[in-house]
Amino acid sequence: MDLSNLSLGDLRNLQDQIKQEMKKREQQDMQKAREQILAIAQSVGVPLKDLMNSGRGAKSAAAGTGSVAVRYRNPDDASQQWTGRGRQPKWVKEWVEGGKSLDQLRV
Repeated sequence: MDLSNLSLGDLRNLQDQIKQEMKKREQQDMQKAREQILAIAQSVGVPLKDLMNSGRGAKSAAAGTGSVAVRYRNPDDASQQWTGRGRQPKWVKEWVEGGKSLDQLRV
């Protein structure tokens, strides 16, 4: 298709038509993929609901394991702890700025 002969208005209309066609085809592809997944699940005798939940179960179990181990503790106040992730707490900054080593706080 030679686009050089089209006016700006024609090009914009063509662009809109392309966007609509792409959206329609994406929806068709998604529907086809759903149908294929359902057919595969049925062919092996697994309900689609179970198939979908089995992937999430492994994820949620790993995500639910919780917290990160503490790596640093304030020797003056044991309740002040830091995992070493994210911004340094104020007490860690003060410790380092005081000329002391971060390794001295390591648990």
